[in-house]
Amino acid sequence: MIVESADDLEVVAEVGDGADAVGAVQAHRPDLVLMDIRMPRMDGLAATAAVRALPDPPKVIVLTTFDLDDYVFRALQAGAAGFLLKDTPPKDLIAGIRVVAAGEAMLSPGVTRTLIQHFADDSRSDRQHAAAARLTGLTDRETEVLVQLGHGMSNAEIGRTLFMSEATVKTHVSRLLDKVQAGNRVQLAIVAHEAGLLEK
Repeated sequence: MIVESADDLEVVAEVGDGADAVGAVQAHRPDLVLMDIRMPRMDGLAATAAVRALPDPPKVIVLTTFDLDDYVFRALQAGAAGFLLKDTPPKDLIAGIRVVAAGEAMLSPGVTRTLIQHFADDSRSDRQHAAAARLTGLTDRETEVLVQLGHGMSNAEIGRTLFMSEATVKTHVSRLLDKVQAGNRVQLAIVAHEAGLLEK
């Protein structure tokens, strides 16, 4: 009901569990999937991985609550383009769908940082070392862009902050995705956090 209230959005299918979600994506070829986490038969984590493994897969936004942080983190690693809380206001839900459909990730800065920092446990030093190793070879400018991206800024915001055109920012982000071997902006933000870049 919320999604179809927007003139530029259309719901092509609704399903009750993750297993059916994979079949529905194959049948209807949507541009984007809103994925719940807790579902019968196949949960949203497995369904996200399965959907993202399909040829020319749709983008995935995970719907969650704070008590499911671990599932969300793993879903993001599996290729989800972002997440929204289940109590997200309707207008923000629609805005989030449009942002992800346009090719950007839903990086709600405060919530994303809270989620990522949830995993700052005893193995942090190992993860920090591994993340830092992935960032070797970045130029100073690429590192600056990565830091701003890690704080949840859009390409336009990064451009204004670092005094460069949005097109130049997009080029840097593309190079970062390639050099860091990340699937999307959310994964770049996770690496930036784990490498300690956001604490400086």
